[in-house]
Amino acid sequence: MTKLLSTKEVASLLGIHEKNVYKLITEKGLPATKVTGKWLFPKHLVQQWVENNTINYPHQESLVFRAPTLFVVAGSNDILLDRSLSLFMRQYPDYTAVFGNLGSMGGLKTLRQGLCHVATSHMAEEESEDFNFGPAAAILEDMPAVVNFCKREQGLIISPGNPHHIRSIADVAAKGLRLVNRSLGTGTRHWLDQALSRNGLSPAGIIGYEREVPRHLDVGLEVLSGRADCGPGIHTVAGLLGLDFIPFHWERFDLLITKERFFDPNIQDFLHTLSSSEFTDLTFDLAGYDLSVSGKIIHPAS
Repeated sequence: MTKLLSTKEVASLLGIHEKNVYKLITEKGLPATKVTGKWLFPKHLVQQWVENNTINYPHQESLVFRAPTLFVVAGSNDILLDRSLSLFMRQYPDYTAVFGNLGSMGGLKTLRQGLCHVATSHMAEEESEDFNFGPAAAILEDMPAVVNFCKREQGLIISPGNPHHIRSIADVAAKGLRLVNRSLGTGTRHWLDQALSRNGLSPAGIIGYEREVPRHLDVGLEVLSGRADCGPGIHTVAGLLGLDFIPFHWERFDLLITKERFFDPNIQDFLHTLSSSEFTDLTFDLAGYDLSVSGKIIHPAS
């Protein structure tokens, strides 16, 4: 069973006064659950929270860049991205492309450590409708180049026919429905936490909030199997699995690349793939994608 910490134990772990723990819950999203009026904290989630809020990572030299035929992408997962990496290797058979499913924040940290060529992210800004700039600035020494991969529709994946008549995230709590969640540090989890906060909802009031799966497809499979009533995810998963979908917003899914590596041949070859007709054809059976700015440099602005 997951080890649960008391408020006092969390305060000791973080080296802060106990009263500041409550502020971290409400203001910084410290993972917590309330049982019979008492706050409890899953230890592994507290450790993940500390990791995801760490800045000023030490720079490390990496062996990744000494292998010119290797192409490493890390961060948020996406079905179109999986297909595009396969297309990339078909178009450029000398390359080996690999993906690390680490979530948006994990991708930015991996880029900071020099362990990938490209990070994928869709972190929504707290105070605006933009994406990725704030988190990138907080984690990386220098602002990277930001290239759009796609826009995609984010929302709630639900059972066919919407048998529970879900209309909003508030219904999930009010109706006592079972949620399946994404991992801490993912852009989707970040979006869900923002939505709960805007609606005045506590994660402790959501059944299944602590039940995490690593991929969007896994959310769909949990709903399809009946083990969950709903979960946050992208439209294309619902379409592929024959599930229903409640759209909430379109998000920008970006590629972040350090300026020092932007013109490396493997990176440029991958970006060239995004301008091909074969890339566009990859979405023939996928709902919820907009490729109108795919391959466009978002930052630095022209």
